[in-house]
Amino acid sequence: MQAEFKTTVSTAQAPAGRGPFPQAVSVGPLVFLSGQGPLSPETNQPIVGSFAEQVERTFENVEAILGAAGLGLEHVAKVTVYLSDIDNVPEFNRIYERLMPAPLPARTLVQAGLRGIDVEIDVIAVHPTRQAALFAS
Repeated sequence: MQAEFKTTVSTAQAPAGRGPFPQAVSVGPLVFLSGQGPLSPETNQPIVGSFAEQVERTFENVEAILGAAGLGLEHVAKVTVYLSDIDNVPEFNRIYERLMPAPLPARTLVQAGLRGIDVEIDVIAVHPTRQAALFAS
């Protein structure tokens, strides 16, 4: 019997998404989150709020999905951030440094043509009890 190569991670504590993709996929010790934005878990619609409120809601969604995988922000190795306006980088950085535990993960940040939201974030996390599999020969 062959072990399943990848498994889907999902939770009702985060929005379901707006397309044919899971909230996250676990492959061995790695967990890949699909892009998360400032959507309400209850309505799957964008929240109405300031840039800071959108960033915080997005991180709450990321944390909820990581939690469903048995992980937290401290397990994140890579973050990709998409902003609708690159001028929001300083404010994003202040929030990011407050929310992300040290040591900070690798990060890419780009301006993107987002529809109806100001931020989207995807992450790659590493499950600490399975990370040895990455280095097995």
